[in-house]
Amino acid sequence: MRQTEVTLVRIYLTEGDHQLRKLLDFLHRDEQVRGVTAFRGIAGFGRSGKAHEASLLDISMDLPLVIEFFDQPERVEKVLHDLNQWVEPGHVVSWSAHVNMGE
Repeated sequence: MRQTEVTLVRIYLTEGDHQLRKLLDFLHRDEQVRGVTAFRGIAGFGRSGKAHEASLLDISMDLPLVIEFFDQPERVEKVLHDLNQWVEPGHVVSWSAHVNMGE
């Protein structure tokens, strides 16, 4: 099995940030990175300690969001540089991984 090295990235947001559509468009249309997925959490809290969670009484939703993508390390490095203009420091995590390229 042949594998290639990639960098995997997670961006942590909340729905209240109103950045999801802009970031998905940027990653898909502008940067054309591979493997973009957005996840909606049911609960979470960050540095502020403010809990964001779903309940039956919620009228306005401010749930946690995670955008995840991967690509070649060089491409990801450029994308991360550009993401700094939209995402607060401490909300982007990245690490090396491997993708199965078949035989």
